[in-house]
Amino acid sequence: MQVGCLSLAVADAVQGVTLPVHVLYPTEAPAKGERFGPYELEVARDAAVAGNALPLVAISHGNGGTPWGYRWLTPHLARAGFAVVLVEHIGNSRTDNSLAESPQNLANRPRHVTLALSAALEALAPHAIDRAAVVGHSFGGYTALAVAGGKPMAMPNQTPDGIARPVEVEHDPRVRACVLLAPALPWFLAAGALADVRVPLLVRTAARDELAPPFFVDKILSALPAPARMDYACVPNAGHFAFWGPVPLLLASPSFLPGQDPPGFDRAAYQAVLRDEIVTFLRTQLS
Repeated sequence: MQVGCLSLAVADAVQGVTLPVHVLYPTEAPAKGERFGPYELEVARDAAVAGNALPLVAISHGNGGTPWGYRWLTPHLARAGFAVVLVEHIGNSRTDNSLAESPQNLANRPRHVTLALSAALEALAPHAIDRAAVVGHSFGGYTALAVAGGKPMAMPNQTPDGIARPVEVEHDPRVRACVLLAPALPWFLAAGALADVRVPLLVRTAARDELAPPFFVDKILSALPAPARMDYACVPNAGHFAFWGPVPLLLASPSFLPGQDPPGFDRAAYQAVLRDEIVTFLRTQLS
């Protein structure tokens, strides 16, 4: 099985931007190497979809990031029978990070995911179904929980008057499961913030993560209403970017933090384990 790729331009009328969205899916058409910035993937552009009733899996990247950083995971999901929705969070991505510190970003990101899922469902009709999951890394973990029913608060340093305030986000009932990878979650500290998150979660933290420390993730997620529905593990010796694929040579530099791991950690070997865990989890939850 090969990987097909559709490129969509999805309008966000609220933010007044067009979101670059790519959808990867199973196909029988021949694939070839395609570049997406410095990232390369073997895909068949605009190819016919192979299969029916494909569940959707949205990927939400981290702060200032790109969905192509997860290119070791996404084609694996497509070959496993999912339609993978890659959305670039304009205003908080590698091409436009102008809203990184703004409370508007907290509202935009979940809406981006909902818009991208709707666009992918329409583009793949009749081969896809309105049953979805969200895989979120770092700030993408925040995004996943917000889409799944979380009620975030903008922190005092993000508001003009220095007072924490609720952020209006819409729960997307199509989302039946979430995968949280080193999730950034301080916006869910308020009492009851996760009371409406009732989907199963696969959570992986990194033992040597200074950006999303496991103890802090544990504290936030302890407020979930159904902890028995969470598959949680802390990856030994891993850093925050263990959940990215190995970076392309064009970006391999000691100054490029997503390419760095603690000494002795084998990212490529761990990626193979992670991919299988995620596929097994999503097959169970979206079947």
